[in-house]
Amino acid sequence: MKSIIFDVDGTLWDSCQAVANAWNTVLNRYPELNGKQVTEQITRGFMGKTSEEIFNTLLPEVEEQKRFQIMEECGKQEEVEIAKHGGKLFDNLEKTLQILSQKYDLYIVSNCQAGYIEAFLAYHKLAQYFKDYENSGRTGKPKGENIKLIIERNHIQKSFYIGDTQGDYDATKIAGIPFLYAKYGFGSVDDDVPYIDSIEQLPEKAESLF
Repeated sequence: MKSIIFDVDGTLWDSCQAVANAWNTVLNRYPELNGKQVTEQITRGFMGKTSEEIFNTLLPEVEEQKRFQIMEECGKQEEVEIAKHGGKLFDNLEKTLQILSQKYDLYIVSNCQAGYIEAFLAYHKLAQYFKDYENSGRTGKPKGENIKLIIERNHIQKSFYIGDTQGDYDATKIAGIPFLYAKYGFGSVDDDVPYIDSIEQLPEKAESLF
């Protein structure tokens, strides 16, 4: 069985507003941050990075232990927010997954915290389409290594990874599999790579990548 491994943010959905709401809820608990808040646009710029990278950039002035505490709280609050409100699925995502799952095994690898993928799948009732998933929050490993974990764990012979950032592309070089650029997502890729302009184009494009 041929397989497709997906990124989440900017590839399957847009959760930027939900994430911003969650972070602001947590930031409001810390008066020493002087009312610091984030916007949907700010969270969009962080998508694809690990939690540690995000909060080192967002709160560089905060002492490391407290920054880690805030990061952990924000992650938990994201799950609460997503469980209540979900995010914006890209157009015809479930229909596209239905089509793909008839021909391919589908997987997810993300740089998110543990619990994020579960919340995404549960709220939007998409778990049935994915065989397995992995994330840096659970393993402590970067995306390239987690892609390799998924490949080894599921004995995958042929696969490609679809994502929307340079980091996603770099991860596929580490994992040794082809890359497909989700050009409709949040990021950019500094190379000439295959791409799609919408998730709906994936079934047709996948044929040419195997």
